[in-house]
Amino acid sequence: MEKQRLVQWLASFVLVAFGNGFAISQNYPNATIRIVAPEAGGGGDLVARIVAQGLTPRLGQQVIVDNRGGSAVIAAGIVAKAAPDGYVLLLSASAHWLLPLFESVPYDPIKDFAPISMTTLSPAVIAVHPSVDAKSLKELMALAKSKPGQMNVGSGTKGSTTYLSAELFKVDAGLDIVSIPYKGAGPALTAVMGKQVDMIIMTAGSVMPHAKSGKLRALAVASARPSPLAPGLPTATEAGLPGFESGSYIGMFAPAKTPESITMKLNQEIVQHLNQPEIKSKLFGLGLDVVGSSPSQLMTIVQSEMSRIEKMISKIKP
Repeated sequence: MEKQRLVQWLASFVLVAFGNGFAISQNYPNATIRIVAPEAGGGGDLVARIVAQGLTPRLGQQVIVDNRGGSAVIAAGIVAKAAPDGYVLLLSASAHWLLPLFESVPYDPIKDFAPISMTTLSPAVIAVHPSVDAKSLKELMALAKSKPGQMNVGSGTKGSTTYLSAELFKVDAGLDIVSIPYKGAGPALTAVMGKQVDMIIMTAGSVMPHAKSGKLRALAVASARPSPLAPGLPTATEAGLPGFESGSYIGMFAPAKTPESITMKLNQEIVQHLNQPEIKSKLFGLGLDVVGSSPSQLMTIVQSEMSRIEKMISKIKP
């Protein structure tokens, strides 16, 4: 008798839980949606605002951007603890899932988030100051090998795209180049243009305008295929460094356990919005290629990047 009552109670609990989740999904959205994003003015913030502007009419509810300055950990930590109901989302670059490889953070980048879509990608470009005696990537690598420990590369903070790109380049090319850290990608870019450092590996949107003006010499783009964001540049593989790829991914996430019906609805609306010709053109002008992936593709990218960077870390640790 006790066993029968227990089975009945469990069945009722499951039905109620399922019913509540179904009701949440069916009524979604019926309130303001908040996208927690990086500090105002950066690439992540701009993507968040473009997505929010598109989702507001598509979902029939106000979608707002909540900027959080400082480390990517701050924004990710907020969303990881939010209710899994689709009303608090995270728009973040790769630092949010790569920083945990370097330091302790208050979340698990895999277990605490439900993927929605990889929104955009900006491939990295390998560039040098014009005074550096290298007109190609092969010449740069030969020069660095002839002067071990004498050349340097500007980078941002640990875990940033510029930092990871520089470290990956050193490992993949087998070069002894000194990394010069700056408080951000902007100061690192200023340093290489000011001839304080020899080179930088940074997103195409940041490098190419200065390459066109002659303040930098772009040598190769770190993508699998030639990029329209870096017209005329060979890939790193074509230029002599097989398999070298790096760049800045920007993805959208919800808290873990958000109903799949909600994440799929968001995915559908975001992907459709991003793939409109005028939106793609606008983002391209900002140095970003639209990706618009499925949730599973986003998770595959995250796991692949984490695995790749873990291997890199094991090679550079003393």
